[in-house]
Amino acid sequence: MKKIYLILIGLLPALSFAQNFTDGLMMGSKKFCTGFIYTHDQWTDYWQGEKKRDNGNIGHVTTQSVAWMGTYGIINKVNVIAMVPYIKTKASAGTLSGLEGIQDLTVGVKYNFFGHKTDKNAFNTFAVFNVSTPLSDYTPDFFPLSIGTQTTNLQYRLTAHFKVQQGWFVNGSGGYTWRSNTTLDRPAYFDGNEQYNTDEVKMPNVFDVFVSAGYHKGALQAELNYIQQNTLGGADIRKQDMPFVSNRMNYIKAGVLVMYYLPKPQGLAVRGAVNRTLTGRNVGESTAFLAGAMYTLDFNKKNP
Repeated sequence: MKKIYLILIGLLPALSFAQNFTDGLMMGSKKFCTGFIYTHDQWTDYWQGEKKRDNGNIGHVTTQSVAWMGTYGIINKVNVIAMVPYIKTKASAGTLSGLEGIQDLTVGVKYNFFGHKTDKNAFNTFAVFNVSTPLSDYTPDFFPLSIGTQTTNLQYRLTAHFKVQQGWFVNGSGGYTWRSNTTLDRPAYFDGNEQYNTDEVKMPNVFDVFVSAGYHKGALQAELNYIQQNTLGGADIRKQDMPFVSNRMNYIKAGVLVMYYLPKPQGLAVRGAVNRTLTGRNVGESTAFLAGAMYTLDFNKKNP
């Protein structure tokens, strides 16, 4: 009996860099933060619907990615964020070959639309709009080893961030993602509920929540975080069948993140993180490790 399952190509930036779509940080005017993050994600067991199964036929499913990310401060309250990942997948057993390639370009605008600061604390709220679209002609019809869904996505997000003078903070963010239809390299398909005589698949939209709490002062940032994603539609993986691109993909993850700005060279920071899938639906029970570095350029400084 075949046991083949879904790997989630989800919100890569969620645990990768400061000044991202989900946090309460902003890059100052005419400052540019850029860097690379490496992610190693692996799972063996998975959830077929709500039932947990072992991965006896294809072994460990591993996803590795290297993502470039850049954030530029147009003004103190408006940032532009861009990201491009290169992704590689593989299975440790069975006959399925992994895939690799450039996935999607993501570009977004983050706006600090309200802020209130006192001598003891600060509260800020942010609105984010971002769009992502494929940069290569990868196939979405080969889960669990596809590198993405081959959709154009529009995301709307609101974030609230509260921080006390001592450095402790709590951050909450919620986002809604609209996804375009995707196209398969075959004239018909069965999505788990119905048969369709077309190559076009209607993709369900997605809602996610990101909550973090920790310490951020001076050169050090450390936090615990909680991530939840709910797909607003889609069927479960069928028994003895491969996962399908429009399957319902829900999960809850918990993680730890640490970032530190080095004394020299000024502007260079290193970052590490780990997160674990605690429960899910049609996703792998994965553990992901992230490591990277980023550098901040200040274009306000005049050349000597």
